[in-house]
Amino acid sequence: MNEDIRIHSWPCSYYLDTGKQWVPGRLSLTPIGIKFTADKTGELLVNFHLSGISEIKKESSNLIFSSLTILEKNTKHWFSSLQPSRNVVFNILEHFWREQLLESRGAGAGGAATGKGKELTGMLVGSQKRLEDTAKVLHHQGEQFDNIMRGLHKIEGDMDVADRLLTELESPSWWPFSSKLWKAPLESKPKEAATVPDPKTQEGIILRIPVIVTHRTDSNAKPGKLTLFASGLEISDCNSQVIHRFEARDVDDIRVHTPYEISVRQRFIGKPDTSYRLLSARMPEVIPILEMQFSKKIQFLEDALGFVGARKSPQVDLGTSIWQAATGLLGGVVQPGSPAGSREGMDNDQVQLQQHEKVSQEEAKELRQILKKLKGLALETEAELERQDEALDSISSSVDRATLTIDKQNRRMKRLT
Repeated sequence: MNEDIRIHSWPCSYYLDTGKQWVPGRLSLTPIGIKFTADKTGELLVNFHLSGISEIKKESSNLIFSSLTILEKNTKHWFSSLQPSRNVVFNILEHFWREQLLESRGAGAGGAATGKGKELTGMLVGSQKRLEDTAKVLHHQGEQFDNIMRGLHKIEGDMDVADRLLTELESPSWWPFSSKLWKAPLESKPKEAATVPDPKTQEGIILRIPVIVTHRTDSNAKPGKLTLFASGLEISDCNSQVIHRFEARDVDDIRVHTPYEISVRQRFIGKPDTSYRLLSARMPEVIPILEMQFSKKIQFLEDALGFVGARKSPQVDLGTSIWQAATGLLGGVVQPGSPAGSREGMDNDQVQLQQHEKVSQEEAKELRQILKKLKGLALETEAELERQDEALDSISSSVDRATLTIDKQNRRMKRLT
């Protein structure tokens, strides 16, 4: 059943190495893997697990055509002509791949204990090294931004001196009212007051997850974050800049398309509705909370109705949501023969894990240490990116001011010649 859940699919072309040709078809993403089916023959040409992916990159085939490559067990798969765009497909695939690696259940997704543990450790060590290299580059880039800011401040000071000199040249020597010629040095512009944090954003956060945000068109899908508050929900971009905040009273309906995708809408009269579509591997954690907060506004669409029976079953606890059962489907990878979400299957999985431990204690300890380092590096990188984003905004505004001032002073100098 886990294989039947299709999170998303895109029309594209796949490079068939045996035939040395591009084959049109559809690339599909499931909770545990990636598939590609040819259009003409209906043959399944690609089928592998997310946990087997080593790298996802954006490349160019023949140095011209934009493509997406997925490295899986030393085999590179090429996908091109992706619709609606390569960036959208890359963002979604990378999101689910990253979340699959960070899932605690991913550690027991099959394979021998030593081999799987070493594989995960090697992947995390490689990710740590890349993140460290990225942090060094960001630090160097931040120093360059600081130098640019100092240069812009010097240019603004020079512009002030040029303004006073031009004013003196423009005034006739015989003009009796010359007090304006000797201006006191301009006071340094006060720094922008620190923005007072909105008290609404200081309230307790119920849950925050990474999401892929789509606004209006599918080609606008970008990574971001979804934050749930007691008073509503907030959508922000990957730089923690708020895109939109929905108060509880503003939400008119929430549609659940799949266990991993929802849409939130606010209706208006006389102007377009405000609607956002959110896709996330951790969406099953969010939907139970939305069910409690917006019980009269939430709607399950056709693709989600197949899971409603799990919640209505008398054997399932009333407080357990169907979406928690949906996340339990990932456990079916360990034992595909057992029904997804059933207690018997879970008991069998626990017995199997007790009999044959997938990852040793030493490997698990090493993985935890690496993950802590990765988390620290990621938080530091995020803070540096936010600082550089503010610096870029300040640089942009300073350049605009300097450009206007230079144009104005050029016109004044032309009138003097």
